[in-house]
Amino acid sequence: MRYDPIDPQLFVRNREKLRALLKPNSIVIVLANDILPTNADGTLPLRQNADLFYLTGVDQEESVLVLMPDAVEPREREILFVKETSEHIAIWDGEKLTKDEAKAATGIERVEWTSSFDGWLHRLVPQVDHIYLTTNEHLRADVVVETANDRFIKRCQARYPLHRYERLAPLMHRLRITKDAEEIKFIQKACDITGAGFRRLLGFIKPGVGEWEIEAELLHEFVRRGSRGFAYTPIVGTGKNACVLHYLSNDKVCQDGDVVLMDVAAEYGGWNSDLTRSVPVNGRFSPRQREVYDAVLRVFRGANEILRPGNTPIEYQKQVMELMEAELVNLGLIGAKEAREQPADKPLVRKYFMHGTSHHLGLDVHDVSPPHEPFAEGMVFTIEPGIYIREEGLGIRLENDVLIGVEGNRDLMADIPIEAEEIEELMNAG
Repeated sequence: MRYDPIDPQLFVRNREKLRALLKPNSIVIVLANDILPTNADGTLPLRQNADLFYLTGVDQEESVLVLMPDAVEPREREILFVKETSEHIAIWDGEKLTKDEAKAATGIERVEWTSSFDGWLHRLVPQVDHIYLTTNEHLRADVVVETANDRFIKRCQARYPLHRYERLAPLMHRLRITKDAEEIKFIQKACDITGAGFRRLLGFIKPGVGEWEIEAELLHEFVRRGSRGFAYTPIVGTGKNACVLHYLSNDKVCQDGDVVLMDVAAEYGGWNSDLTRSVPVNGRFSPRQREVYDAVLRVFRGANEILRPGNTPIEYQKQVMELMEAELVNLGLIGAKEAREQPADKPLVRKYFMHGTSHHLGLDVHDVSPPHEPFAEGMVFTIEPGIYIREEGLGIRLENDVLIGVEGNRDLMADIPIEAEEIEELMNAG
């Protein structure tokens, strides 16, 4: 088995939490994501709907979860629909979950075949007042493809136009923002695999190595340790490429004297990690590179001190910008007088640090959350400040993943080298 087994009680707990948020006499319906086409007869691997996975742990196409907490018949309060294996499917794609396997993995007593879903739908929906359906409400989502859930919304509303339709997304955002101990276990495993990949790179990177070769080394290490691979499309940018925030080409050769920025991480069991490191291609930082590196590291540590329960994302970002402003003045990138006189949104700072410092992490790399929710115990965040000096062809970003605690944050990547001296030592260890 590629992954450690996931305790099905995680999904039982998740469904219990959701039921507590529903209006009386409601039904929740969540469909699996589609297997997306490429060209000709090609397809992409399934990327499961994160809400369905959060509630069931099922990573299979054509699955449907129905929750109806107030159903008169107890066995109709939770129903999972899964695709039935045919001989053709078994030969070409492999067998799908049996009903018993689905029951064991999810803790759901009643499992039916997806082919019977429409009949069950018309049996159950007329008994309820409220229908909860899921949409992608991430603040940065730019959805141009109609999903299985989008299609179902249209079909359900056409068939049952007089019901009261409710948004499931705000409830799921509320639940998923705080991580269960079982989730933390899998996020930590993803972080550990990422750390192994990074350590492998420190003995590999040198002048003449291609960005794509660095990507390949990571993929090898991630997969051999049980990950499906990258949690997101890897960014490996050397020299001026490090100043492109979403650089994805990874097709240049690392040059002597440059720094290579790597925003690369593994997933594990469906949960993600997110790491960024910037290392000298030749194994030694130049004085200027070290100066900028240490500035980013100080902001990283300062951000960890203020990413604390009760603070809010907006105030946190303002405070980090203050830290960054002081570092940019010390680096001679902006003048002290200019810094004092700039507007509150700090446009001078944004020339060199133009992105946010932290985001939620979980089943999605940029995990969902209620807008402007204060930080609280049990949330997992990235911390990723950076300084990008395009005129010098130098970009430095450092990023770890942390679990917010009452007494202090737990750095899930504490074992991954981040100090400049340690990185140089490992790169030159022979």
